[in-house]
Amino acid sequence: MSKFNEFIGSDTGPQCPRSYILALTDTVNVIHGKWKLPIIASLLRGVNRFKDLLESTEKITPRMLSKELKELELNGIVQRHVYNQTPVLIEYELTESGRGIATVIDSMIDWGMLHRSQQMTTGAQ
Repeated sequence: MSKFNEFIGSDTGPQCPRSYILALTDTVNVIHGKWKLPIIASLLRGVNRFKDLLESTEKITPRMLSKELKELELNGIVQRHVYNQTPVLIEYELTESGRGIATVIDSMIDWGMLHRSQQMTTGAQ
């Protein structure tokens, strides 16, 4: 685990290592966009077919789902399995790296709930 907190709010302390910035940039590049996190969240429940992902990711179009799955596959987050049968069966599942993002999602949910609560308390929108 990084020690990023050591670098926050300190003008006199050490500079944030470049490796931390690169890692953060990589993370944002992999999960950016409206649909990637909902797709990953659906796959955290287990193996899914395209139709299942389409149904569990509300309002996504088939074309957009296909695009996002290809990007997630290129980034090593999703694995695609094609079974040669009639009709052809294609399933998607998270890679080990993809499953590791669950802790990131949990942290984002915790922060989001705290932030929302604070905003509602202060009356900010």
